Amino acid sequence: MSIHQTPGHVLPARSAAKMEAAMAVGAFAIGTGEFAIMGLMPDIAHNLNLSEPQVGHAISAYALGVMVGAPLLAILGAKLLRKHMLLLLMGLYALGNFATAFTPTFGSLVAFRFISGLPHGAYFGIAAVVASSMVPSDKRAGAVARVMMGLTLAMLLGNPIATFLGQHFGWRSAFALVS
Repeated sequence: MSIHQTPGHVLPARSAAKMEAAMAVGAFAIGTGEFAIMGLMPDIAHNLNLSEPQVGHAISAYALGVMVGAPLLAILGAKLLRKHMLLLLMGLYALGNFATAFTPTFGSLVAFRFISGLPHGAYFGIAAVVASSMVPSDKRAGAVARVMMGLTLAMLLGNPIATFLGQHFGWRSAFALVS
């Protein structure tokens, strides 16, 4: 093995595909939760008696969470098995979105969106490493692409569905569903 190769245990194709699909579902949830707020800004503003620019601060808080969380959580979780780290990251993501669904105030909206953003970058980084380590070296790019397809599908399907649900059943339902 050369110094540039990532050590890993190549899995049977069927097992790798199942794990890629699971990580793609996580990517789908993250992508949907990240951008759903944009389509629901008027609803959130009206419900919490805020202006749309104030709701925009929750979007910035999420982005700040991504920036802070990626290196911090990667360092804190470095000694954990990657599988366990991915599960913990998705648990934190679910918790942040669930709390967002029930937030009563502007301050808690911003705080919970920050918390929701924390696992984002670490999840994608670790998922890419895991995906590429499960397959032969000539199939690594495809494995990572299949995991990241979840994010693409979130843009194409998840966000429109979350916006539709949020507009028809209340904005909180979109975040409850993502969690």
